[in-house]
Amino acid sequence: MTILVTGGAGFIGSNFVLDWLAENDEPVVNVDKLTYAGNLENLATLKDDNRHLFVKADIGDYDVMLDLLKQHAIRAVVNFAAESHVDRSIHGPEDFIQTNIVASFRLLEAVRCYWNSLEAQEQQNFRFLHVSTDEVYGSLDKTDPPFLETHQYQPNSPYSASKAASDHLVRAYHHTYGLPVLTTNCSNNYGPYHFPEKLIPLCIQNALLGKDLPIYGDGQQIRDWLYVKDHCSAIRRVLAAGQLGEVYNVGGWNEKANLDVVNTLCSILDELNPRSDGKSYVEQITYVTDRPGHDRRYAIDASKLERELGWKPAETFETGIRKTVQWYLDHQSWVNNVLSGEYQTWLDKNYAGRSA
Repeated sequence: MTILVTGGAGFIGSNFVLDWLAENDEPVVNVDKLTYAGNLENLATLKDDNRHLFVKADIGDYDVMLDLLKQHAIRAVVNFAAESHVDRSIHGPEDFIQTNIVASFRLLEAVRCYWNSLEAQEQQNFRFLHVSTDEVYGSLDKTDPPFLETHQYQPNSPYSASKAASDHLVRAYHHTYGLPVLTTNCSNNYGPYHFPEKLIPLCIQNALLGKDLPIYGDGQQIRDWLYVKDHCSAIRRVLAAGQLGEVYNVGGWNEKANLDVVNTLCSILDELNPRSDGKSYVEQITYVTDRPGHDRRYAIDASKLERELGWKPAETFETGIRKTVQWYLDHQSWVNNVLSGEYQTWLDKNYAGRSA
Protein backbone atom coordinates (compact mmCIF):
# COMPACT_ATOMS: atom_id res chain seq x y z
CA MET A 1 0.00 0.00 0.00
CA THR A 2 1.12 3.54 -0.75
CA ILE A 3 -0.16 7.00 0.11
CA LEU A 4 0.13 10.12 -2.02
CA VAL A 5 0.92 13.42 -0.30
CA THR A 6 0.48 16.72 -2.14
CA GLY A 7 2.43 19.79 -1.08
CA GLY A 8 4.87 17.50 0.69
CA ALA A 9 7.87 19.82 0.34
CA GLY A 10 6.14 22.65 2.17
CA PHE A 11 6.09 23.36 5.89
CA ILE A 12 3.31 21.10 7.19
CA GLY A 13 3.53 18.61 4.31
CA SER A 14 7.24 17.90 4.77
CA ASN A 15 6.80 17.46 8.52
CA PHE A 16 3.97 15.02 7.79
CA VAL A 17 6.08 12.99 5.33
CA LEU A 18 9.04 12.85 7.72
CA ASP A 19 6.86 11.78 10.64
CA TRP A 20 4.91 9.29 8.52
CA LEU A 21 8.05 7.44 7.44
CA ALA A 22 9.40 7.55 10.99
CA GLU A 23 6.21 5.90 12.25
CA ASN A 24 5.74 3.12 9.65
CA ASP A 25 7.07 1.61 6.44
CA GLU A 26 4.22 2.46 4.08
CA PRO A 27 5.75 4.28 1.08
CA VAL A 28 4.92 7.88 0.17
CA VAL A 29 4.60 9.42 -3.28
CA ASN A 30 5.29 13.08 -2.61
CA VAL A 31 4.01 15.62 -5.16
CA ASP A 32 4.99 19.28 -4.93
CA LYS A 33 5.08 22.08 -7.49
CA LEU A 34 8.08 23.64 -5.68
CA THR A 35 6.85 27.21 -5.62
CA TYR A 36 8.70 29.64 -3.35
CA ALA A 37 7.59 27.85 -0.14
CA GLY A 38 8.38 24.31 -1.33
CA ASN A 39 11.86 23.27 -0.29
CA LEU A 40 13.53 19.94 -1.04
CA GLU A 41 16.01 20.63 1.77
CA ASN A 42 13.15 19.82 4.15
CA LEU A 43 13.34 16.25 2.84
CA ALA A 44 17.13 15.89 2.75
CA THR A 45 17.16 13.07 5.30
CA LEU A 46 15.02 10.96 2.91
CA LYS A 47 17.46 11.24 0.00
CA ASP A 48 18.40 7.53 0.08
CA ASP A 49 15.10 6.23 1.45
CA ASN A 50 13.42 4.05 -1.17
CA ARG A 51 10.08 4.45 0.63
CA HIS A 52 9.95 8.08 -0.52
CA LEU A 53 9.38 9.09 -4.14
CA PHE A 54 9.39 12.81 -4.92
CA VAL A 55 7.63 14.05 -8.05
CA LYS A 56 7.73 17.69 -9.10
CA ALA A 57 4.24 18.30 -10.48
CA ASP A 58 1.20 20.53 -10.24
CA ILE A 59 -1.91 19.05 -8.61
CA GLY A 60 -3.83 20.86 -11.33
CA ASP A 61 -2.29 18.59 -13.99
CA TYR A 62 -5.08 16.04 -14.29
CA ASP A 63 -3.18 13.56 -16.48
CA VAL A 64 -0.07 13.50 -14.29
CA MET A 65 -2.05 13.06 -11.09
CA LEU A 66 -4.23 10.29 -12.53
CA ASP A 67 -1.17 8.48 -13.84
CA LEU A 68 0.53 8.64 -10.43
CA LEU A 69 -2.57 7.33 -8.69
CA LYS A 70 -2.81 4.38 -11.05
CA GLN A 71 0.90 3.63 -11.34
CA HIS A 72 1.43 3.42 -7.59
CA ALA A 73 -1.95 1.93 -6.64
CA ILE A 74 -2.55 4.72 -4.16
CA ARG A 75 -4.80 3.84 -1.25
CA ALA A 76 -5.04 7.36 0.26
CA VAL A 77 -4.38 10.97 -0.72
CA VAL A 78 -3.45 13.61 1.86
CA ASN A 79 -3.84 17.03 0.26
CA PHE A 80 -1.67 19.78 1.76
CA ALA A 81 -1.04 21.61 -1.52
CA ALA A 82 -2.19 25.23 -1.24
CA GLU A 83 -1.18 28.84 -1.41
CA SER A 84 -1.46 29.78 2.25
CA HIS A 85 -0.24 33.27 3.13
CA VAL A 86 -2.87 35.94 3.77
CA ASP A 87 -0.62 38.90 2.94
CA ARG A 88 0.38 37.35 -0.38
CA SER A 89 -3.29 36.74 -1.18
CA ILE A 90 -3.98 40.43 -0.63
CA HIS A 91 -1.16 41.48 -2.96
CA GLY A 92 -1.93 38.85 -5.61
CA PRO A 93 -5.14 36.84 -5.19
CA GLU A 94 -5.10 35.10 -8.58
CA ASP A 95 -2.49 32.49 -7.58
CA PHE A 96 -4.75 31.53 -4.68
CA ILE A 97 -7.76 31.10 -6.93
CA GLN A 98 -5.80 29.00 -9.39
CA THR A 99 -4.14 26.70 -6.84
CA ASN A 100 -6.70 26.46 -4.04
CA ILE A 101 -9.81 26.28 -6.21
CA VAL A 102 -9.05 25.35 -9.82
CA ALA A 103 -6.16 22.97 -9.15
CA SER A 104 -7.99 21.40 -6.20
CA PHE A 105 -10.96 20.75 -8.48
CA ARG A 106 -8.72 19.06 -11.07
CA LEU A 107 -7.12 16.93 -8.37
CA LEU A 108 -10.56 15.86 -7.16
CA GLU A 109 -11.50 14.94 -10.72
CA ALA A 110 -8.37 12.79 -11.10
CA VAL A 111 -9.04 11.12 -7.76
CA ARG A 112 -12.69 10.51 -8.67
CA CYS A 113 -11.72 8.88 -11.97
CA TYR A 114 -9.14 6.68 -10.23
CA TRP A 115 -11.51 5.76 -7.39
CA ASN A 116 -14.22 4.74 -9.86
CA SER A 117 -11.77 2.30 -11.48
CA LEU A 118 -11.05 0.44 -8.23
CA GLU A 119 -12.58 -2.84 -7.12
CA ALA A 120 -15.32 -2.59 -4.50
CA GLN A 121 -13.09 -3.42 -1.52
CA GLU A 122 -10.40 -0.99 -2.65
CA GLN A 123 -13.02 1.71 -3.09
CA GLN A 124 -14.23 1.10 0.43
CA ASN A 125 -10.72 1.38 1.86
CA PHE A 126 -9.69 4.47 -0.13
CA ARG A 127 -9.46 7.90 1.55
CA PHE A 128 -9.04 11.50 0.38
CA LEU A 129 -8.03 13.73 3.28
CA HIS A 130 -8.21 17.47 2.62
CA VAL A 131 -6.18 19.72 4.94
CA SER A 132 -7.78 23.13 5.48
CA THR A 133 -7.68 26.03 7.92
CA ASP A 134 -9.67 27.66 10.71
CA GLU A 135 -9.60 30.91 8.70
CA VAL A 136 -12.58 29.72 6.65
CA TYR A 137 -14.76 30.38 9.71
CA GLY A 138 -13.98 34.09 9.82
CA SER A 139 -13.19 36.10 12.93
CA LEU A 140 -14.33 35.86 16.56
CA ASP A 141 -14.95 38.50 19.19
CA LYS A 142 -12.96 38.14 22.39
CA THR A 143 -15.83 36.53 24.32
CA ASP A 144 -17.16 34.28 21.53
CA PRO A 145 -16.86 30.51 21.99
CA PRO A 146 -14.23 28.80 19.82
CA PHE A 147 -15.03 27.52 16.33
CA LEU A 148 -16.92 24.24 16.12
CA GLU A 149 -17.06 22.19 12.94
CA THR A 150 -20.63 23.46 12.45
CA HIS A 151 -19.62 27.14 12.54
CA GLN A 152 -20.83 29.15 9.56
CA TYR A 153 -18.19 29.83 6.92
CA GLN A 154 -17.32 33.56 6.83
CA PRO A 155 -13.92 33.90 5.09
CA ASN A 156 -12.48 37.41 5.16
CA SER A 157 -9.42 37.26 2.87
CA PRO A 158 -8.79 35.98 -0.66
CA TYR A 159 -6.77 33.16 0.92
CA SER A 160 -9.49 31.99 3.31
CA ALA A 161 -12.17 32.42 0.65
CA SER A 162 -10.22 30.18 -1.73
CA LYS A 163 -9.75 27.54 0.98
CA ALA A 164 -13.45 27.73 1.83
CA ALA A 165 -14.23 27.05 -1.82
CA SER A 166 -11.99 23.98 -1.84
CA ASP A 167 -13.65 22.72 1.36
CA HIS A 168 -17.04 23.02 -0.32
CA LEU A 169 -15.79 21.15 -3.39
CA VAL A 170 -14.53 18.29 -1.22
CA ARG A 171 -17.85 18.11 0.59
CA ALA A 172 -19.75 18.17 -2.71
CA TYR A 173 -17.69 15.32 -4.16
CA HIS A 174 -18.60 13.19 -1.16
CA HIS A 175 -22.31 13.94 -1.28
CA THR A 176 -22.65 13.87 -5.05
CA TYR A 177 -20.25 11.12 -6.09
CA GLY A 178 -19.73 9.20 -2.86
CA LEU A 179 -15.99 9.95 -2.81
CA PRO A 180 -14.66 8.87 0.62
CA VAL A 181 -13.38 12.19 1.93
CA LEU A 182 -12.23 13.62 5.24
CA THR A 183 -11.53 17.29 6.02
CA THR A 184 -9.43 18.81 8.78
CA ASN A 185 -9.46 22.50 9.70
CA CYS A 186 -6.40 23.45 11.72
CA SER A 187 -5.31 26.48 13.72
CA ASN A 188 -2.00 28.34 13.28
CA ASN A 189 0.89 25.89 12.96
CA TYR A 190 4.45 26.52 14.08
CA GLY A 191 7.58 24.42 14.28
CA PRO A 192 10.52 23.16 12.15
CA TYR A 193 10.81 24.03 8.44
CA HIS A 194 8.37 26.95 8.67
CA PHE A 195 8.99 29.40 5.83
CA PRO A 196 10.10 32.73 7.35
CA GLU A 197 7.27 34.86 6.03
CA LYS A 198 5.02 33.85 8.95
CA LEU A 199 5.11 35.52 12.37
CA ILE A 200 7.18 33.09 14.44
CA PRO A 201 10.01 32.21 12.03
CA LEU A 202 10.14 35.79 10.72
CA CYS A 203 10.60 37.20 14.22
CA ILE A 204 13.18 34.58 15.20
CA GLN A 205 15.27 35.35 12.15
CA ASN A 206 14.87 39.12 12.36
CA ALA A 207 15.86 39.02 16.03
CA LEU A 208 19.06 37.14 15.23
CA LEU A 209 19.87 39.58 12.42
CA GLY A 210 19.31 42.63 14.61
CA LYS A 211 16.31 43.74 12.55
CA ASP A 212 12.92 45.06 13.62
CA LEU A 213 10.30 42.58 14.83
CA PRO A 214 7.22 43.94 12.99
CA ILE A 215 3.91 43.71 14.87
CA TYR A 216 0.71 44.49 12.95
CA GLY A 217 -1.54 47.09 14.59
CA ASP A 218 -1.67 46.74 18.37
CA GLY A 219 -0.48 43.11 18.36
CA GLN A 220 -3.62 41.88 20.12
CA GLN A 221 -4.79 39.60 17.31
CA ILE A 222 -5.41 36.25 18.97
CA ARG A 223 -4.62 32.88 17.40
CA ASP A 224 -4.76 29.29 18.59
CA TRP A 225 -1.22 27.90 18.18
CA LEU A 226 -0.65 24.26 17.16
CA TYR A 227 2.77 22.60 17.10
CA VAL A 228 3.20 21.10 13.64
CA LYS A 229 4.14 17.62 14.92
CA ASP A 230 0.86 17.52 16.84
CA HIS A 231 -0.99 18.50 13.68
CA CYS A 232 0.68 15.63 11.82
CA SER A 233 -0.33 13.13 14.48
CA ALA A 234 -3.92 14.39 14.28
CA ILE A 235 -3.99 13.90 10.51
CA ARG A 236 -2.67 10.35 10.87
CA ARG A 237 -5.43 9.65 13.38
CA VAL A 238 -8.18 11.12 11.18
CA LEU A 239 -6.87 9.22 8.17
CA ALA A 240 -6.94 5.96 10.13
CA ALA A 241 -10.28 6.29 11.92
CA GLY A 242 -12.20 9.37 10.77
CA GLN A 243 -15.84 8.99 9.72
CA LEU A 244 -16.32 9.54 6.00
CA GLY A 245 -17.62 12.94 5.00
CA GLU A 246 -16.85 14.42 8.41
CA VAL A 247 -14.89 17.56 9.33
CA TYR A 248 -12.49 17.57 12.27
CA ASN A 249 -11.08 20.73 13.82
CA VAL A 250 -7.45 20.42 14.93
CA GLY A 251 -6.26 22.91 17.53
CA GLY A 252 -3.61 23.28 20.19
CA TRP A 253 -5.81 24.77 22.95
CA ASN A 254 -3.28 27.62 23.05
CA GLU A 255 -4.88 31.03 22.45
CA LYS A 256 -2.20 33.71 22.39
CA ALA A 257 -2.08 37.31 21.22
CA ASN A 258 0.57 37.96 18.59
CA LEU A 259 2.42 40.38 20.86
CA ASP A 260 2.53 37.77 23.64
CA VAL A 261 3.96 35.23 21.17
CA VAL A 262 6.75 37.60 20.15
CA ASN A 263 7.51 38.52 23.77
CA THR A 264 7.83 34.80 24.53
CA LEU A 265 10.18 34.34 21.58
CA CYS A 266 12.32 37.22 22.81
CA SER A 267 12.50 35.76 26.31
CA ILE A 268 13.62 32.36 25.03
CA LEU A 269 16.19 33.94 22.70
CA ASP A 270 17.48 36.08 25.58
CA GLU A 271 18.18 32.82 27.39
CA LEU A 272 19.45 30.62 24.56
CA ASN A 273 21.24 33.18 22.36
CA PRO A 274 21.73 36.48 24.25
CA ARG A 275 22.43 39.69 22.35
CA SER A 276 26.07 40.74 22.41
CA ASP A 277 25.15 44.09 23.99
CA GLY A 278 23.33 42.41 26.88
CA LYS A 279 19.99 43.97 26.00
CA SER A 280 16.75 42.07 25.41
CA TYR A 281 15.43 41.24 21.95
CA VAL A 282 12.20 42.91 23.11
CA GLU A 283 13.82 46.24 22.20
CA GLN A 284 13.59 45.25 18.52
CA ILE A 285 9.78 45.09 18.57
CA THR A 286 8.14 47.70 16.34
CA TYR A 287 4.49 48.34 15.49
CA VAL A 288 3.49 48.75 11.84
CA THR A 289 0.28 49.50 9.97
CA ASP A 290 -2.16 46.59 10.22
CA ARG A 291 -3.02 44.59 7.12
CA PRO A 292 -6.43 45.09 5.47
CA GLY A 293 -9.26 42.98 6.91
CA HIS A 294 -7.08 41.47 9.64
CA ASP A 295 -9.18 38.95 11.58
CA ARG A 296 -9.12 39.72 15.29
CA ARG A 297 -9.34 36.25 16.80
CA TYR A 298 -9.35 32.60 15.79
CA ALA A 299 -9.96 29.84 18.31
CA ILE A 300 -10.47 26.15 17.63
CA ASP A 301 -12.63 23.77 19.66
CA ALA A 302 -10.94 20.42 19.01
CA SER A 303 -13.13 18.47 21.44
CA LYS A 304 -14.79 16.44 18.66
CA LEU A 305 -11.42 15.03 17.62
CA GLU A 306 -10.60 14.11 21.21
CA ARG A 307 -14.08 12.74 21.96
CA GLU A 308 -14.51 10.62 18.82
CA LEU A 309 -10.93 9.67 17.89
CA GLY A 310 -9.03 10.05 21.16
CA TRP A 311 -6.57 12.69 19.90
CA LYS A 312 -5.19 15.64 21.81
CA PRO A 313 -1.98 17.63 21.40
CA ALA A 314 1.18 16.42 23.11
CA GLU A 315 2.81 19.87 23.30
CA THR A 316 1.84 22.95 25.24
CA PHE A 317 2.71 26.27 23.66
CA GLU A 318 5.57 26.65 26.13
CA THR A 319 7.18 23.31 25.22
CA GLY A 320 6.51 23.61 21.51
CA ILE A 321 7.81 27.15 21.10
CA ARG A 322 11.03 26.33 22.95
CA LYS A 323 11.62 23.37 20.62
CA THR A 324 10.93 25.65 17.66
CA VAL A 325 13.38 28.36 18.70
CA GLN A 326 16.07 25.77 19.37
CA TRP A 327 15.48 24.19 15.95
CA TYR A 328 16.01 27.52 14.18
CA LEU A 329 19.16 28.20 16.20
CA ASP A 330 20.48 24.77 15.23
CA HIS A 331 19.53 25.08 11.53
CA GLN A 332 20.73 28.50 10.44
CA SER A 333 22.15 27.04 7.22
CA TRP A 334 18.61 25.94 6.26
CA VAL A 335 17.31 29.43 6.98
CA ASN A 336 20.08 31.12 5.00
CA ASN A 337 19.40 28.93 1.98
CA VAL A 338 15.70 29.79 2.15
CA LEU A 339 16.34 33.53 2.21
CA SER A 340 16.50 33.97 -1.55
CA GLY A 341 16.36 37.14 -3.57
CA GLU A 342 12.67 36.51 -4.31
CA TYR A 343 11.92 36.31 -0.61
CA GLN A 344 13.78 39.55 0.11
CA THR A 345 11.77 41.23 -2.65
CA TRP A 346 8.60 40.01 -0.99
CA LEU A 347 9.65 41.36 2.42
CA ASP A 348 10.36 44.76 0.89
CA LYS A 349 6.99 44.77 -0.83
CA ASN A 350 4.99 43.71 2.22
CA TYR A 351 6.71 45.68 5.00
CA ALA A 352 8.59 48.61 3.50
CA GLY A 353 5.43 50.61 2.81
CA ARG A 354 3.94 50.18 6.29
CA SER A 355 4.21 53.22 8.49
CA ALA A 356 5.32 52.82 12.08
